[in-house]
This record gives sequence, structure tokens and C-alpha cells, in this order.
Amino acid sequence: MTSLQTDQLGPDPLDTALRLVRAQATLVKRFDASLSGLHGVSLSDFTMLLRLSEAPGGRMRRVDLAETLGLTASGVTRGLAPLERIGLVTREPAPRDARVAYAALTPTGRERLADMLKTARQVAADIFAPTQWPPNDLATLASLLTPLTTPRL
Repeated sequence: MTSLQTDQLGPDPLDTALRLVRAQATLVKRFDASLSGLHGVSLSDFTMLLRLSEAPGGRMRRVDLAETLGLTASGVTRGLAPLERIGLVTREPAPRDARVAYAALTPTGRERLADMLKTARQVAADIFAPTQWPPNDLATLASLLTPLTTPRL
């Protein structure tokens, strides 16, 4: 019996979790290769920009962005710094509270994100090509993954 095998019936939860981790690493590599090669950003950068674009006015409090992404506030600050340097994001102080800072997409950030979205959609289409992933299987996968992305209270 290997270290991942147990006496239980059915799939081993640890083996399943490790398969998800490997799949996630593979997906990140594929997205990173295309996004960095064509746009100079990582999947993590792209995800931050995408979340900002979905927020009202294209801006969010940094702490809210951190929560949305499952990161720490300092992790978001570190991630936003290079995006600020290249002009995709700007830092905006809150008018009523100097302790609060917003991250906001710049007009350049919006334009570049539109191009990044095309690339990301193409990568996803290649990964989940209908010849490999019938639509019903893809819908099932999405449904099965949803509980993993929903915080437990």
C-alpha cells in the first residue's frame, strides 16, 4: 500500500487534492506562458486586473480586492506594485479616510486587459477543447469546483 492509499472505500481525498494541485500548476503554466509572452503579465496579474474591471467604476479597496482573490492585503500590495509601475493600475486614496486606499484600472489598463482577455479565452478554449472536453463534462467540472471556491462559514 502506497502512502496515498488508505483502507477506505472510494477515492482517496488526499490523492484527489494532489491531482487538483497538479492540474492547477499546469493551468497556471499555460496561462502564464501566453499572458507573459504576449502581454508581459502573469496569470496572477491578469486575475487582479480582471477583478478590478468587474468592480463598480473599475476600482476596489485593496482589502476587498485581497479578500476577493484569497490573498493577504500585503500580497495584493506587492502584486499591484508592478502593475502601477507600468501604468495599468493607479492608487487612489479614499476621500474620507487616509488609511484606505483604492486600486483602480487606468484607461491603459482597460485597453490592455481587453487584449489579455482575448488571449486568456483562447488559452482556455485550447485547454478545454471540445474534442477533449465534451460540454457536459466541462459543465460538470465547473459545478464540482464551485464549492472549493466558496468560503465556508
